[in-house]
Amino acid sequence: MITKETIDKIFSAIRVEEIIGEYVQLKRTGSNYKGLSPFVDEKTPSFVVSPSKQIWKDFSSGKGGTAITFLMEIEGFSYPEALRYAAKKYGIEVEENLRELTEEERKAQTDKDLLYKIHEVANHFFQEQLYDTEEGQLIGWAYFKERELKSEIIKKFQLGYSPQKFNAFSQYALNKGYGKEILEKSGLSIFSERNPEGIDRFRERVIFPIQSFSGRVLGFGGRILKSNEKSAKYLNSPETEIYHKSQVLYGLAQSKQAISKENYCLLVEGYMDVISLHQNGIENVVASSGTALTTEQIKLIKRLTENVTILFDGDAAGIKASFRSIDMLLSEEMNIRVLLFPEGHDPDSFSRSHSMEYVKNFIRDNSKDFIDFKAEILLKDAENDPIKKAEAVRDIVKSVAHVSNGLKQEVYLKQVASQFGLTERNLFDELQNQKQLLSGQNQSKPKIKMVQSIPQEIWDKRINPLLVLEEKLVEYLLKYGNRVLERKDEQNEIYETTVAEEIIQHLSEDDYVIQSVINQKIIDEIKKGLKQNEIRSGNFFFGLLDENISGKVADALVENHEISNWRQYNIFITKEEDLLEKIVQDVIIRHKREYVMKMMRELKNNLDTANDKVEIYQKIIKLNELKNQIDEKLFRVL
Repeated sequence: MITKETIDKIFSAIRVEEIIGEYVQLKRTGSNYKGLSPFVDEKTPSFVVSPSKQIWKDFSSGKGGTAITFLMEIEGFSYPEALRYAAKKYGIEVEENLRELTEEERKAQTDKDLLYKIHEVANHFFQEQLYDTEEGQLIGWAYFKERELKSEIIKKFQLGYSPQKFNAFSQYALNKGYGKEILEKSGLSIFSERNPEGIDRFRERVIFPIQSFSGRVLGFGGRILKSNEKSAKYLNSPETEIYHKSQVLYGLAQSKQAISKENYCLLVEGYMDVISLHQNGIENVVASSGTALTTEQIKLIKRLTENVTILFDGDAAGIKASFRSIDMLLSEEMNIRVLLFPEGHDPDSFSRSHSMEYVKNFIRDNSKDFIDFKAEILLKDAENDPIKKAEAVRDIVKSVAHVSNGLKQEVYLKQVASQFGLTERNLFDELQNQKQLLSGQNQSKPKIKMVQSIPQEIWDKRINPLLVLEEKLVEYLLKYGNRVLERKDEQNEIYETTVAEEIIQHLSEDDYVIQSVINQKIIDEIKKGLKQNEIRSGNFFFGLLDENISGKVADALVENHEISNWRQYNIFITKEEDLLEKIVQDVIIRHKREYVMKMMRELKNNLDTANDKVEIYQKIIKLNELKNQIDEKLFRVL
C-alpha cells in the first residue's frame, strides 16, 4: 500500500489543469478553464476545470472530482494506479508499506487489472530480449538499425523483440506466477492439447507496444522479419477487455503534448511512419495502426485539436482510404487537409530522406483542403468528359453533406462553385439531395439507442420540494461548512457557530429522515468529524473515492458560469458568500416549513383509516400553528 506521506506529496504537487490538459483541449474562461467533455459527445463545452480549487466538473455527464478521480474515470485506473501515474509524472518516489496481500485483496484483483499487469510484464520481457540477448541484438536491433532508428527513439517507443523459441515468453510469465487463463485472455499465448506449454503469438518478431492515452500498454504489434514466411507481415494483439483497436491511436501517448501545443495533428497509417517522423523532430503525429479510421479515434484527436492533416501513400489504396477518412472527419466537425506523398514514398521513407525543416515545409506547402484534393484526384480521369466531371462534383458535394455546420457548408459550396464554374443554386440543390440520401442511409442502419437510466433522486426532486431544499443544505455544507456565523441566543447574546454545526443541528431535530442516500453518507461523515472537533467539507470527500459523492462535491464547488467583471463599469454584484448568514438561515427555515407541510399531508392522508380522528385533527392544528410561526420568521428573514 502507498504510504499516506506519499499520497500527501502527490496531492501537493499535482495540478488538475496539467493532468486534464493532456486529455482535453482547455481554454481559459475567467479564473477557470473550459473544454469539451471527454465522456460524452458534445459541441458546446461544458467541462470546467478550477485551478484554484484543484477540481473539475463535467456538467454533461455529471462526473467530477480531483485530478486523481479524473485519471480513474478516463483511464479506468484503480486508486493506487492513478496515484502511481501522477507520482511518475511529477517525479515523486512512491513509498509503500510492504506487506503481503490478504486473500481478500488477491480475490479483488480483477481480470482487467491482471491484463494490464501481464502486458507490462510482456513489455519488459520484449525490451529485455532486444537489449540483453545475443539473438535480440543480431536480429531485432539489427532490423531497427537498418531502418535508421536511433537508440533514444527505440527507447522512447519501448520497442522490443520476441525470440524464435516458440514459448519463450509463455514460460517466462508462467514462472512469474501468471496463469494460463490470463495469458490466453491477453492473446500473448496460445495453449492447446498439442502445445500445453503454450505458444507465443509474437515469436520471431520485432515488437511495437500499443499504448493508451496515458501510456499504459494495451497490446502489441509485431513485424515478422523473414521475407519467405507465409505469415502476415504485421500481427496485432486480439481484442481484449483493455484493447479495442478501434479506440486506440498508435503514438498518441508520445504525441499528445505536441498535438495540443501546436493545435494540429498529422494522421498517418503505420507504426514506422509515426516513429520516423518523431525521430525527425515532428512529434504531432499519430497512426490508425493499419485499421480503417474510426469515429472513436477521431474523438481522441478532437480532445486535443480540431485541425488534422492526413498523410497517405500516393497509391490507389491510400487514395481510397483518404476519401473515407475525409467524410468521417468532416462528420466530426474537423478541419481537414490532405497530402499524398510522391510516388515511391510514404511518411517513413520521406522523413528519413529529408531534414525536419524540409518535411515540415513540404507538408505545409503541398497539403490541400479536401475540396482541392478530391477535385485533383477525381478530375484526372474525367478529362473533358462532362458526365465524369458531374460525378466528380457530386462526390465532392457528398463530402460537404457530412458537415453539419451551415456556415461551413456555404463556404465549401462557394469554393466548389468557383473552382468548377457552377452556380451555387445548383450545388445547393445537389447538397440537399446528398443530405437526404445520407439521412436515409443513417436511418436504414439499426441504431442502438443508449438509454441512460435517470436516478430516482432526480425524479424525486421534480415532485419533492423537501428534497430540493435538502440538496441546498448539503451544498452549503460542502461549500461553506467551516465558515463561521454570528448568531444570537434567546437572551439576545451573540455567539459563534459554523455553517456545518448549524445545519447538522437542524437536520437532527424532529426525527427528520434524510431523503437521499448520498446526502446521508455526506451528513454521517460530517457528524463524525464534528464529534472529533473537525469540520469536514469540500475536498475531504474526494478522499472517500465514491463517484457519486465526488460528483456532488464538484457540483457544489464548481460553477458552470462565471460572473463577468462588472466592477469596471461601477456595477457591484453581491456574491452568495457575502449573504451567507442570511441565506443559510432562510434555507433552514424553508426546509423546516416544507417538513411541517409533509407531516400535515401525511396526517390528512391517514384520516380515512384512523380510529381517533380527533387526535389527528389536533396534531394538524398544532402543525398549522407551527407553520404560521415559521412563515412569520421567514418573512422577517426576507
